[in-house]
Amino acid sequence: MEKVIQNTASENTSFRARGIALVLTGAVLWGVSGTIAQYLFQHLHVHMQWLTVLRLLVSGVLLLGVCYRKEKSRIWAVWADPSARRSLVCFAIFGMLGVQYTYFSAIKYGNAATATVLQSLEPVVVTCYLAARFRKMPDRKQLLAVGLAFAGTSLLVTHGSFTTLSISGRALFWGVLTAFAATFYTLQPHKLLMQWGSVVTVGWGMLVGGIVLSFIHPPWQAAGEFSLAAFLAIAFVIAFGTLTAFFCYLESLKYLSVAETSVLATAEPLTAAFLSVVWLHVSIGFFECIGSLMIISTIFILSFKEKRKAS
Repeated sequence: MEKVIQNTASENTSFRARGIALVLTGAVLWGVSGTIAQYLFQHLHVHMQWLTVLRLLVSGVLLLGVCYRKEKSRIWAVWADPSARRSLVCFAIFGMLGVQYTYFSAIKYGNAATATVLQSLEPVVVTCYLAARFRKMPDRKQLLAVGLAFAGTSLLVTHGSFTTLSISGRALFWGVLTAFAATFYTLQPHKLLMQWGSVVTVGWGMLVGGIVLSFIHPPWQAAGEFSLAAFLAIAFVIAFGTLTAFFCYLESLKYLSVAETSVLATAEPLTAAFLSVVWLHVSIGFFECIGSLMIISTIFILSFKEKRKAS
């Protein structure tokens, strides 16, 4: 009996370690991808819309291709359901395309570190939305998270001087909009994910979002200083910053709770900040660091609350 308990505990520890390794890998790849995107936009002058549409189209085709080999009928069945069809198109345009476009725009006009930190406001936006929808006053921990998010954002974008902005107005606009787009991306496709699975939902979301953006910026209209380094950077953003990171994060949910993965995913803004300073020589001051930590701390506060309720 003791051996059975020991074996079970050992398996649980192994599964947990595997989940932690997966979510950290995904988060780090997302952080590296954002910094590489900043390098492409600001140093090689690659067009932001072109990289976005290419990322969506190629990633969508590859994801659906993986699913096609296993569940051919499932890929097309989603379009036969009128309700699922409308929901999927809405998710593709306002969720998938929305979060990709706003995030890359925030990087283009600012930097990867700031864009990623502002994206981390998503849990606070979700909290405020749910409180308004169900007409329920947030509890003390939620109010603390909202207050920290507001104060942290103020410090991050003003550098401690509340008369001027330390980042451009466009970077602030797109960064905050990323958090709202990520909120829609998180909440809207719940039924789609439950019924059709994440690979089908996200694969079609990427492909349809890329097709829609193609009408604004066709994928064959490339612009920028292209070299071997540029092509390798673009390949990394698509292969590792999108597909590999996505699979690592989804696989981690098999071994960890959503609350735990949310906390561990804070490795993404930390990675982006570190690479921005070391590689791209982005200057991050004291008040920006404090503001970023205040925003990131809201994820811990809200996640631990969720974990306690779940237990």
